[in-house]
Amino acid sequence: MSITNSVVAIYETHEQAERAIKKLQESGVDMKSLSIAGKDTHTDEHVIGYYNTGDRMKHWGKVGAFWGGFWGLLFGSGMFLIPGLGPILVAGPLVAWIIAGLEGAAVIGSVSALGAGLVSIGIPKDSVLKYEVALKTDKYLLVVHGSEDAVDNAKNIIAETEHSSYKVHGKKVYA
Repeated sequence: MSITNSVVAIYETHEQAERAIKKLQESGVDMKSLSIAGKDTHTDEHVIGYYNTGDRMKHWGKVGAFWGGFWGLLFGSGMFLIPGLGPILVAGPLVAWIIAGLEGAAVIGSVSALGAGLVSIGIPKDSVLKYEVALKTDKYLLVVHGSEDAVDNAKNIIAETEHSSYKVHGKKVYA
């Protein structure tokens, strides 16, 4: 298992997550080190379907501007139907971690494919279960990974945002 330094924050709303991402971007955080995951279960529209042409989704729900903006901004994007969690939209390196978890059959214990991806980068299983519960209850996960200094910088920025909670994971011991 490889260990990656990361900070994971939970946001109640997509507006809070969006403000945090903008603050991170304005502060010079590498957008390729950032991932976002969430559900869009509170739509006013009934989705019949969607289709994809290249990197552009053709149908979005109520928070289409939110997901549409990050779909192109962050490194990688995908939609996963995860048993127990339902449909999850993911943008950033977390997409590759989930796929690697699936390809490596790294589903560990009672965690989902999302959980396997997080465990594969060194996030403890008890924290993963907390993050899965957050997604089940329609919250948003923001993950920033990288060097200890980069994660420490992101942690300081996230600490100033309107979050439910955040936690740093990795080699460095944080108080």
